[in-house]
Amino acid sequence: MHLQHFRWVAAGLIAACLALFGTMASATTADHSKFKDLDQDFQTGQQVTQACLKCHGKAAEQVMKTTHWTWEYINPVTKQKLGKKNVVNNFCMSISGNEAYCATCHVGYDWVDNTYDFTKQDNVDCLVCHDTTGAYRKQPGFGGGVVTKRIEFPAGSGKFTTPVDLRKVAQNIGKTSRDTCGSCHFRGGGGDGVKHGDMDSSLAAPEAELDVHMDAVGLDFKCATCHMTHDHQVPGSRYNVTARDDEGQIIRGKQDRRNPTTCESCHGNGPHQQARLNAHATKIACQTCHIPTFARGGVATKMSWDWSTAGRTDKDGKHFDIKDEKGHNIYESKEGSAVHAENVVPEYRWFNGEVKYTLLTDKIDPSGVVMINSWAGSPDDGKSLIWPAKVMRGKQPYDTVNMTLVRTETTSPTNDTAYWKNLDWEKAITVGMRSAGLPFSGKVGFVSTEMYWPITHMVAPKDKGLGCADCHSAASRLAGLPGIYVPGYSANHWLNLLGWGVAGLTLLGVSAHGFIRVLTRKRKK
Repeated sequence: MHLQHFRWVAAGLIAACLALFGTMASATTADHSKFKDLDQDFQTGQQVTQACLKCHGKAAEQVMKTTHWTWEYINPVTKQKLGKKNVVNNFCMSISGNEAYCATCHVGYDWVDNTYDFTKQDNVDCLVCHDTTGAYRKQPGFGGGVVTKRIEFPAGSGKFTTPVDLRKVAQNIGKTSRDTCGSCHFRGGGGDGVKHGDMDSSLAAPEAELDVHMDAVGLDFKCATCHMTHDHQVPGSRYNVTARDDEGQIIRGKQDRRNPTTCESCHGNGPHQQARLNAHATKIACQTCHIPTFARGGVATKMSWDWSTAGRTDKDGKHFDIKDEKGHNIYESKEGSAVHAENVVPEYRWFNGEVKYTLLTDKIDPSGVVMINSWAGSPDDGKSLIWPAKVMRGKQPYDTVNMTLVRTETTSPTNDTAYWKNLDWEKAITVGMRSAGLPFSGKVGFVSTEMYWPITHMVAPKDKGLGCADCHSAASRLAGLPGIYVPGYSANHWLNLLGWGVAGLTLLGVSAHGFIRVLTRKRKK
């Protein structure tokens, strides 16, 4: 058996064992299987929440103040309000018009359209984060609702859903785990590993070489080990990243509201034995050296998505798919063209933590690349470090009259909309924009876009990080980065030639002078 295949099998066995003994690993101070309120045949997720709230009276109230619930965030620096109605990406592009599918990863139940009641505590889903059985599943197309009876979905498709035993799940709840967090975060953007690049199912039970912190037979960090939560507020945000942390280690247990997810909060600001490496850390983020590549656990990530090519048909007028040698769809009639990659070398940018988004109300310039989000930073602001990023590139629709990006309906519970049958962009965008309450002219074009994703997971062991030659060579990873001089890379050919020429002439002059001195000395004697 190939070594990599053996590792995958071993990781799978470890994951199975962790799932089998999940209740033990996630033990709480109470045996929920003995609670009378949980010993019943629940018909809906809301009924489970009602039972949970009898003891955990503040839990729903706390959850409803989090971005996991609101899907909205006000950036304290840029003051931008980012949320479900005004943010767009270059994956599936939008939430509005697609709630029934997107909300599969919402910490609530039954969000199928823009009439959803965000004030109803019963809609909070306790189980999605606290399940330890591995049997809890939210069926796509139901807005995060839980299917408790076997039904055919979509109707007439011949496909049936697997019902969830809510009694069993409710009686076996526990602490969060990589599996519960990963049930959503590993699969954002439409599939395993698609969105982030540094988060996918390979982190469920990784070996040390993939992630030294989450190593399933080593440190075995859970997500909450770093993302230490209080009142259900989970720290660590890609909307407002702590790019530089100069305050050193956090004392665990102390009431410190700093971001505990930074490397420095555990390792301090001088973690290396060599002073030269600690000097590097004043300009370079830890992740830059210690995450040499992302998507290296055997799961590919999507690097580009071109929606403008969608709609092609075969000779019979039917939609078709094309897959690469590893089974990834590189073309789908319904979604366009895509590029997938593994072991990807990050791109590097100066970053001070400030992220600004292009919102649906912002005017764009379609003659160039539109930045879905942009990172602020420079070598001179005293706040920036050189950070690694996944840069997602896409081509997506925009309103050629209003000059704005648009929301698009890209899903349908019944697969019978005009969009799915005819790839009617005008109708698809009309549905999405109407759902967001925004204008649309009806005129559609396509524009190139880029979106930055910070790389912070898949930390390699220290002997597997970058070496000097990765940056200090002609093929430097930091090539083109402004404001730096890297010995071994930044040298100028003509300047070097001039320098060696001057050195050579100097040597020749000194040699000639010495030779003449020797001759004249002999003549005097």
